[in-house]
Amino acid sequence: MDAILTSLANLEFYLVLAAVLGVAWGIVGGALPGISPSITMALLLPFTYALEPSIAIVLLASTYVGAEYGGSIPAILIRTPGTNAAAASVIDGYEMNKQGKAGLALGISLYSGVIGSLVGLSALVLFSEPLARLALAFTPPAYFALGILGLSVIVSLSGESLVKGLIAALLGLMISTIGTDPVSGISRFTFGVSDLLSGIQPILIMVGLFAMSELLKQASAQYEIRLKTIPRIQFPDNKLKKRLILPQCIGALFGGFEGLMPGAGGTIASFMSYNEAKRWSKSKHEFGKGSPEGIAAPETANNTVAETSLIPMLSFGIPGSNSTAILLGGFLIHGLIPGPMLFARSGDIVGDLYVGLFFAAIALLFIGIAIMPACIWLVNQPRPYLNAFIMVLIMSGIYSINNSLFELSVVLVAGIIGYFMRLLRFPFLPTVLGLVLGFMIESNFRRSLLLSGDELSIFFNDRISLVLLSVAVLFIIGSLAKRFIGFLFTKLKSKFAENTGR
Repeated sequence: MDAILTSLANLEFYLVLAAVLGVAWGIVGGALPGISPSITMALLLPFTYALEPSIAIVLLASTYVGAEYGGSIPAILIRTPGTNAAAASVIDGYEMNKQGKAGLALGISLYSGVIGSLVGLSALVLFSEPLARLALAFTPPAYFALGILGLSVIVSLSGESLVKGLIAALLGLMISTIGTDPVSGISRFTFGVSDLLSGIQPILIMVGLFAMSELLKQASAQYEIRLKTIPRIQFPDNKLKKRLILPQCIGALFGGFEGLMPGAGGTIASFMSYNEAKRWSKSKHEFGKGSPEGIAAPETANNTVAETSLIPMLSFGIPGSNSTAILLGGFLIHGLIPGPMLFARSGDIVGDLYVGLFFAAIALLFIGIAIMPACIWLVNQPRPYLNAFIMVLIMSGIYSINNSLFELSVVLVAGIIGYFMRLLRFPFLPTVLGLVLGFMIESNFRRSLLLSGDELSIFFNDRISLVLLSVAVLFIIGSLAKRFIGFLFTKLKSKFAENTGR
């Protein structure tokens, strides 16, 4: 709280401007189908090098907030969610559009998004620092165990195949070992290339995997103009606002909970809140036919997630989603390491982030109204023109960092690898986790062995380390058991259907 008061007392115009511009860019990126919040943030990442740390972090975080709302615009207007989390809004949002209520649907989405952002920010402020204080007692073995705990979420982030998730994570770990040994100082895996002595910066891999691979994927995709009219946003009246209170509370509850769970994210929160809103609604028959509650619940949920998903990243340095991984990259660019010491060493940065997110939530309301015509115009543009603009943005941004052609080649190679990962359905987040957590795991593992004289018992003698490792094991066992039960249920269901058919 002291950090927030200090930030408010020393509030700068550029911090507010960063929040406003971030929201505007996020809405535009979210409104473009296929350009997810993580890609929208990745496009900005190279340009944050020249900014002050507080302004850069607020810019990226505000982009995340704006993108989560922006995804609902094409979902409602053209039945194509701009983000994964906006998929639930398609169900009733597009139905309202067909009934001539597109403006009201957009207004409910924006109104609920602002509420979700404010609720999520409150949770972020209340829980981040207390959790970080618990982690101040961390020793090298505890940090190693924390990294292992972070990697354990790969089980839940692996999608359909655990093996693919592990391979993706191993790729990230391998990339993290390139450069100079953190303990001995000896160069490794550089193959005589001097540009690799300092390792490969996470930003290059992130931009390549998320943004460049998406451009390669869309190069052969067809896109047609489907919308010409520009609806005006219409906010719900007082009667409708009272009706939306319950679904908004449900959305905020699920958004707050899912944001804390690595790998869950806004998509799961949106669909869960939609289902529960339908369960508790007095007008169940309207769901799927243009129910305002069917928009309010998922939109509140995914905008709440945009804030609460920052809690594990700030407190422990573990990103639980693609977007928070990109934000983590923004911290690392400026020499800031999220985790227990962030609040002690850079409390002013955290305070500025809280204040910036508050202005972002408020700006979302006004910018969402003002930018609507521009978003609809962009949605109607031929995809090749937009892709060409994004490609120029990526290349100019990466080159402006160090004026290095070698870094451009790294981004291109990462983009090609990401393209094939998309084709083969390999998840990206395990790779990013392996890349980001690799240094922390390796360096603290080796420091622990130096302290103990190569005795592995140090990891079990340290209480915090033992607890974290136990939680990691339980997390893995629980996720594997869930997968096994799901597999068994599918088999039994197919067997039952086969017997019934006979």
